[in-house]
Amino acid sequence: MIELTIQDDVAHVTLNAPERLNALGPDDLRALDAAYAEAEAAGVRALVLRGEGRSFCAGRDIAGVDPATDDVTGYLDGLVTPLLRRMSAFPAPTFAAARGAALGVGLGLLVATDVVYVAENAKIGSPFAALGAALDSGGHWLLVSRLGPHRALDLIYSGTLISGAEAVAGGLFSRALPADEVEAAATEAATAASRGATQAYLASKRIVAGLRDGDLDLWSSVAAETEAQSTLRDTQDYHEGFAAFQQKRPPTFHGH
Repeated sequence: MIELTIQDDVAHVTLNAPERLNALGPDDLRALDAAYAEAEAAGVRALVLRGEGRSFCAGRDIAGVDPATDDVTGYLDGLVTPLLRRMSAFPAPTFAAARGAALGVGLGLLVATDVVYVAENAKIGSPFAALGAALDSGGHWLLVSRLGPHRALDLIYSGTLISGAEAVAGGLFSRALPADEVEAAATEAATAASRGATQAYLASKRIVAGLRDGDLDLWSSVAAETEAQSTLRDTQDYHEGFAAFQQKRPPTFHGH
């Protein structure tokens, strides 16, 4: 079950199936995609993703799946990949609060989120070796880009899960916090972002995505920064930010 609430320009998306550790079946993925589409249509200025209960997301819900007739391509290419693309391109800063397990598709949800706060004792990694399956949903990219190929394959071959604290130390995610502080911290960060210069955030988000995907190198990213700054110059928030700095007062941004 996926829940969406919107309050004060912040969307709160909750994976709410704690009895199955928020594992995601096809209907859940469709509902999650719809929640992001609804939040985008509402024009929110930040979004928080969380999981109800003791786990963020244990991955795909395979209860009742017959491996002999399993439509893996339909599940991944038809549902998971479009969802992750929508999440990654969401037109506002996004934050995730992850406690417990973040595995498989659950790990992919974190890959597709801008800022990720994890519990220090969260469980991150690839348990797929025990299923005879491969890590999916962007997990290979995350592990190799942050940990290198040797450490990535060590974790994949062994099925070893690392803690949230280890994941942050390795550069996988943003911050590791005590489990009972993760959701409050993510909500506080999203609330602060919702009051910030949204268009400037989105300019940086696009540049970071270009660097991540290999579309930009050093000098093309410099050119993209110049283009972004030129475009932002004509926004209300740019003018407000300069005026506030010159007048030595806090700025009041409206996302325009």
